[in-house]
Amino acid sequence: MLPKRIQYMADEFQSMSDPKERYKLLLKYARTLPALDASKKVSTNRVMGCTSEVWMTASLDDTNRVQFSGDSDSELTRGLCALLLQLMSGLKPEEVLQVKPEMLSVLNLGPAVMAPSRTNGFLNMLETMRKRTVMLTEHLPRFPSLNITGDAITPQGSFAEAQAQYLAPNAAQVDALVKVLSEKKIGIVAHFYMDPQVQGVLTSAAERWPHIHISDSLVMADRAVKMVEEGCTTVAVLGVDFMSENVRAILDEAGHKDTKVYRMASDDIGCSLAEAAETGLYSDYLSQAAATGKPAMHVVYINTSLKTKAEAHAVVPTITCTSSNVVHTLLQGFAQIPDLTVWYGPDTYMGRNLAQLFTSLADLPDEEVQKLHPEHTQASVRALLPRLHYFEEGTCIVHHIFGGEVTELVRKAYGDAYLTAHFEVPGEMFTLAMEAKKTRDMGVVGSTSNILDFIASKVKCALDKPFADKLQVSGEAVHIPVHAPIQRLWTLLHVSPGTVAALVCASVQMGGGYS
Repeated sequence: MLPKRIQYMADEFQSMSDPKERYKLLLKYARTLPALDASKKVSTNRVMGCTSEVWMTASLDDTNRVQFSGDSDSELTRGLCALLLQLMSGLKPEEVLQVKPEMLSVLNLGPAVMAPSRTNGFLNMLETMRKRTVMLTEHLPRFPSLNITGDAITPQGSFAEAQAQYLAPNAAQVDALVKVLSEKKIGIVAHFYMDPQVQGVLTSAAERWPHIHISDSLVMADRAVKMVEEGCTTVAVLGVDFMSENVRAILDEAGHKDTKVYRMASDDIGCSLAEAAETGLYSDYLSQAAATGKPAMHVVYINTSLKTKAEAHAVVPTITCTSSNVVHTLLQGFAQIPDLTVWYGPDTYMGRNLAQLFTSLADLPDEEVQKLHPEHTQASVRALLPRLHYFEEGTCIVHHIFGGEVTELVRKAYGDAYLTAHFEVPGEMFTLAMEAKKTRDMGVVGSTSNILDFIASKVKCALDKPFADKLQVSGEAVHIPVHAPIQRLWTLLHVSPGTVAALVCASVQMGGGYS
């Protein structure tokens, strides 16, 4: 049952069959909205994700009811803002939080009245009102963040202060590293997840010694090959054991068996996820796949040992995937082999998230499905769902912390931010980012490269606007806001140094959670 306020307004809009009349009604609402005081038109009151400038404030009155005020530089958006203020001002905090986006669909403000970008902005305004209501009534902890503005880069929180060391690495350490690497012709490949202080030294050194690369595990091996081809005789690997194994194997395959590969410790550098694939439970899982009597394919995550991959392939045909290509790998297998069953492992969270993603995909029209794979339709995706299996006993102890309480904190304190989730996070965080993507175009789910590309696109959109914008990114596997020095940000965001200067001058703020 709709709240009375929404029902009354819904009746008003639904009584107008002509979209032009509903448009005029929005403009009428705009004229009733009092102008917001200039002192309140500041970045902290900005609503993110809107095509125009929108400001929103919230306060509790003497009766403990929430009072909102707002404004916009666009007349149509002012109308949307006025509509929401009339709906929400004067409600109790718990009543504000009960208003969901789907409740507002009855207002009949679809594409005939306003563009999808305006609809996203409308829902982002609602999310901002909900978030600020929570902030009025609860004391919530904040994620560490780096705030990047026109004149400063400010860490907030002790962990962010450690991250900020990336921006100003120790010059003596950089000099010493460059000297050793160049004299001994050593290349370094490092994983994204290395400590930021280490990444800071490596990134600075890479400006003088080009054979240093930071990336995901698959690209590490490819870049190691390129380093050897360009004259390096030794490769040092900064990462867990399966990454070193992978570098060694790819170098051997490329004909560079004489190249020395060094791990950074004599002790095991393990990974709980890789170890899950070496248990008896995983062997039983593969045996079950082989015993079905139907065509079967085992898709194993690259973050496993060579032993796991080899032994699995002896039981059931096995193909290795990364987070960047897992969706296409699965869809290609189902398209190529009739009645195929796919057995994914060992990452349980990624398996569940892939199943959720495909379930959502099965509700999309064919043209949207075919953007991911040209040989699939809504019907074919629905048909493959029962034939997609995933291992249910494989968990990364690091990614595990991004469920439960962390997800709830993101929902409450960062619900109006851009939300990102890697395939490896718990389902609660993945669902939250999926909702932000689906309802407000403010989320992304997928691989590290998907996340980086998403952030890059949002930064570019912000820079293209005629006014200073504000961005806040929250979620697992967000590395740019917390790791990237501003002078190198263009490399990671695939934009030019001049654009970064514009980014700084535009006072774009990026902050939030990360892995």
